Amino acid sequence: MRVFERGWLSANNILFDDGDDTALVDTGYVTHAPQTLALVASALQGRPLARVINTHLHSDHCGGNAALQARWQPRTAIPAAEAEAVAAWDTDALSYKATGQQCDRFTFDSVLNDGDTLRLGGIDWQVVAAPGHDPHAVMLFAPAERILISGDALWQNGFGVIFPELEGESGFAEQAAVLARIAQLDVRVVIPGHGSVFTDVAAAVERAQGRLAYLSADPARNAAHAVKVLVKFKLLEAQRMTLAALAAWMEAAPLMAHMRERFMPGQQMAELCAQTVGALARVGAAQVEGEWVVNRD
Repeated sequence: MRVFERGWLSANNILFDDGDDTALVDTGYVTHAPQTLALVASALQGRPLARVINTHLHSDHCGGNAALQARWQPRTAIPAAEAEAVAAWDTDALSYKATGQQCDRFTFDSVLNDGDTLRLGGIDWQVVAAPGHDPHAVMLFAPAERILISGDALWQNGFGVIFPELEGESGFAEQAAVLARIAQLDVRVVIPGHGSVFTDVAAAVERAQGRLAYLSADPARNAAHAVKVLVKFKLLEAQRMTLAALAAWMEAAPLMAHMRERFMPGQQMAELCAQTVGALARVGAAQVEGEWVVNRD
């Protein structure tokens, strides 16, 4: 098992190599697909990739699927609840249109359900449902080795945006239940969707629970955080945009428009854009140069 810790835009990739049975868990963002291909090809040294597995289908976790399928035709497994949307390539049901992000069309061969068992790298893994950040997400847990591939359900310092709450659906309660389940699993090592592998699992769960309590106390906090995350993601992708172009992108992204109407009523998108850019600039995540907004890592 080898972890490729990726920079933002792409989720981490986990490569399993058990002789002829090779598998990659999560595949990064579409604009990073050439890097993903190069990492996998170098590690496999001429052997093909046999399988792709996605913890969930946000664009930063499955954006390399299509390129990997074109190169090696791996069998691909996705969370079961996403099968219909992927088969029809329904970008309304999937998150790409709503968030204004990209993902090349891919196919799948099988689905993942809570309680399923997979063998990867000579290790038995249980599929564990992980709604909260994404209602259809799963994690992979190896009980014998006590290793958890957590996707965006748990990072060392938090978790992914609770997207269902932005649409008026339940997500905070589900995230709380997932964190409680992780605490019960007696995990020794966590391989998160973003950031470094870590072993201080109890402390990470406690931090995540505190963060969740803060967000759920006022859902507008989750929305404000989501706006910053999505704008930063766009800046990472484009590197530089005019303020007007960024505001136009925000206006065109259905989820942004929905969040503004629901959580920031009466605020114009240009005002929200300038406010968000200002917040990112204050923490060194962006810089304003005249009419341009420039990404800062």
